[in-house]
Amino acid sequence: MPNPQHKCGLYLISPESFVLEEFAEQLKQAFSGGRIDVFQLRMKNTLDANIIAACKVLIPICHENGAQFILNDRVDLAIKVGADGVHIGIEDGRIEDARALLGKNKVIGVSCYADSDRAIDAAEKGADYVAFGAFYDTKTKIPRGRPEPKILKWWTENSVIPCVAIGGIKYHNCKPLVENGADFIAVVTAVWDDPEGAAHAVSKLNQAILA
Repeated sequence: MPNPQHKCGLYLISPESFVLEEFAEQLKQAFSGGRIDVFQLRMKNTLDANIIAACKVLIPICHENGAQFILNDRVDLAIKVGADGVHIGIEDGRIEDARALLGKNKVIGVSCYADSDRAIDAAEKGADYVAFGAFYDTKTKIPRGRPEPKILKWWTENSVIPCVAIGGIKYHNCKPLVENGADFIAVVTAVWDDPEGAAHAVSKLNQAILA
């Protein structure tokens, strides 16, 4: 996963549950608001068939808009649906096993929370990007760590592998993360819960990133 051409990219994550037809339209609206570099499908506690059905609808939307499609957790399904890669957490298996299954051309992202040693280990084992967070309060999931923005600066000074900042990020609080070197900021509710719609949210985030 190369660094974006500008100084920071937008990494959009899906809500955990949704009505597929409605969400597909929301995703199209989000892309109409500006640049989105990566989209991650994060569906929890649902049938494999539902994940596969969502991938079949959402992957073409992402590719038509120049975004990579990453599947959360499920290496087996990522292979089956032709995802561009997978994102794995601390309980989702070994990086080496994921790479062996996916091959060298697929993206592997790894959650590193506030753990710099885990990030170094992930890089050494072939991760294409590491994710740090949660940087701010978040209702999306219970954070395993609460790093300071300076971990991003440390990472960018010591590694060429991109880093993603995640956790409670909004257009009004992303600046310290961008300034400390985040290659991507990952957002969930900042887009899907915006009262003015997904396109408006993406536009605001892009403006904040580039400010």
